[in-house]
Amino acid sequence: MVHVDSVAIVDQGGIVIGWSDGARELTGYAPEEVVGREARKLLADNPPGDAVTALHGVVGVRHRDGHTVELALRACPLRDDGAGVTAFLVTASVPALLEPSVAEQTFQQASVALCAFDTEGRILRLNATAGREVGRAEDKLVGRDVTEGAPDVDYELYLRHQAEVVRTGAPVHFEGYGSPEPGGREHAWNVEMWPIRDASGEVVAVGTASFDSSEQHWARQRLAQLNEAAETIGTTLDVVQTAEELVGLVVPRFADFASVDLFDWVLRPQEPDPGAGQPGVVLRRVAHRSGTAGTPEAVVGLGSVDTYPPFSPPVRALTDGLPVLSGAGDPDFDRWVSGHDARSARVQEYGVAVHSLLAAPLRARGTTLGVAVLVRALRPDAYSADDVALAEELASRAAVYVDNARRYARERATALTLQRSLLPQRLPGQAAVEVAHRYLPAGSGAGVGGDWFDVISLSGGRVALVVGDVVGHGLHSSATMGRLRTAVRTLADVDLPPDELMTHLDDLVVHLATEKSDGEDIAELCATCLYAVYDPVSRCLSLAAAGHPPPVLRRPDGAVELVAMSAGPPLGIGGLPFEARELELDEGSVIALYTDGLIEDRDRDADQGTAELRRALRAPSRSLEATCDAVLKSLLPERPSDDVALLLARTRALGADQAVTWDLPPDPEHVAVARKNATEQLVRWGLDDEVFVTELIVSELVTNAIRYGGPPIRLRLIRDRALICEVSDGSSTSPHLRRAHVYDEGGRGLMLVAQLTQRWGSRQTSAGKTIWAEQPLPPGRYER
Repeated sequence: MVHVDSVAIVDQGGIVIGWSDGARELTGYAPEEVVGREARKLLADNPPGDAVTALHGVVGVRHRDGHTVELALRACPLRDDGAGVTAFLVTASVPALLEPSVAEQTFQQASVALCAFDTEGRILRLNATAGREVGRAEDKLVGRDVTEGAPDVDYELYLRHQAEVVRTGAPVHFEGYGSPEPGGREHAWNVEMWPIRDASGEVVAVGTASFDSSEQHWARQRLAQLNEAAETIGTTLDVVQTAEELVGLVVPRFADFASVDLFDWVLRPQEPDPGAGQPGVVLRRVAHRSGTAGTPEAVVGLGSVDTYPPFSPPVRALTDGLPVLSGAGDPDFDRWVSGHDARSARVQEYGVAVHSLLAAPLRARGTTLGVAVLVRALRPDAYSADDVALAEELASRAAVYVDNARRYARERATALTLQRSLLPQRLPGQAAVEVAHRYLPAGSGAGVGGDWFDVISLSGGRVALVVGDVVGHGLHSSATMGRLRTAVRTLADVDLPPDELMTHLDDLVVHLATEKSDGEDIAELCATCLYAVYDPVSRCLSLAAAGHPPPVLRRPDGAVELVAMSAGPPLGIGGLPFEARELELDEGSVIALYTDGLIEDRDRDADQGTAELRRALRAPSRSLEATCDAVLKSLLPERPSDDVALLLARTRALGADQAVTWDLPPDPEHVAVARKNATEQLVRWGLDDEVFVTELIVSELVTNAIRYGGPPIRLRLIRDRALICEVSDGSSTSPHLRRAHVYDEGGRGLMLVAQLTQRWGSRQTSAGKTIWAEQPLPPGRYER
């Protein structure tokens, strides 16, 4: 007989409705002889009860010629769309003689641990895999309680789920944890439990299938630790804090003790130091942690340095750029420990015996920064290859954050140095205003910004007050700030009105943006600025803004107000106008100019900040310096999130006795009258020594105004820290120096003015121009 598989289909009533050629060859019956008959009539005797329940087993089938054929039958239910059973697909094959059943072979040879327990938790069966996992044979465990298996396993979990299966009759799936050996590494098993029922449907036993998922469990642990590292390491741009976060992550879950040692240059804003010529490698301890109180494993104090010999695991890791796995029994490790007096003494004093060590280099962007050392002394399992991979990944991530912090510290120090060099080191002496100022760099990780301020002395005793802010942080912002501050000083020297100055400054920012060759968006180069000019003679404040917060004014009576003015577009937009605002100030008024970092942060908007600034300015104070400190203390947190520049100016006024003006007709004969008026005024001021030079200056400037200018012509003398002589006329043509030839009759006047005065210049006015010249006055010869 040919041993082939056959197929038959039997409906729910036990009637054969399908018959294959294989079935005909096994039984001799043709399909037309069987289809429509009861399947039971084909059997030589009744099948075993367990075979019916299990839908498989070996039964005797009557052949067509009358003899009995032993066949292994297996039935598979066929269901309709409603999941109801409509028929059974029965396969038959000739079983091998004197061999265990396929079910028994499957049970014994399964690669997963299969067990059966009675409803009280006693072991009924277990296969070879389960026996190997618990270390005991089946005949030694049958009839015993499940808790008599391997130690250090959470059998309470097993019993709880087993009772649930018996109570509910439903299968459960869970993951159990434990250690096959006392003190060993934690293992994991995926467990499936299901009820085993008798013919009546009553649960008589519980079957389990356990798969050792320790590798997946350990991989999940490593992945979880890496995910946690991404969240907990590198939370700040601080080198030491980052090292502390690394050791805090690995102890005690991954190591009994961990340390981080760095090269000294990492902690300072400088480039890597090769350290050539040293017999060992000198490292500084920046962080360590132990799972034992008192940190008995540490032999190097925090902040201290230690020299590591070339054969030590940390130096080998630094040299090779790869993790080094070492421990007791390694000749280099034993030599390193025994050759270090402090380590040897610590082992003897506390009994700390390290049996496994991992040294992972901290290397980022091609630069080695230091080494992280992980040790195990209390837990019995040594580091494995998977642990090496995890330590390498953790060290690599930590190294990037350490390098980021190092680079940030270096760039911040450079930017701060650059910025402080670009900010005014000493404000110019002038009598128009009393000033106090503060500049605070950002305390967060944003980096140094582009905030700046300036006080610029102008002609006629006037003064320009400037604050600005370049959008962004870092060296680029600081450098741009320096260029803008220089541009403002240059434009102020030309004596442009505030709105015109802003227009020229806006053109400059647009030009700077278009010059950039790195492909950045032009909109990224943006800045704000506020420029104000105060005239102590007229007590007039003229100001214009480019996207900058308006100043706050405190009047002499204590009233505080926000100056109403057009904010204007930020610098760098281009093509939009700026508006100037003029207001008259009483002597003693305080004007506060500031950058947005003073009034804005993540927890406060600009309106709230401005209200707090007004309250702070309203409070009485003994001096402007004290007011500056009070404002910063009132408005700023301990570590401001943005740069802050604050400039306070208290106005002064020049009285009528310090400024005198004469209107002159455009007649050369009145040059002598102008000289006479100036001389008499100087005598009244007690400035007799300045009469001779002043007569020459007045004569030259008035003559030029009459000859080359036009009406109205005006002469003004101002007694301030310097003696200022101003001549205005209706022409907009500016004078310039020229070198006169030997026989020229003119052309030497302005040269004389330049030689006899401290400085001179011209400025455009709405009516024409003003030529001015200043003579220094000795201390005590002028009044405020």
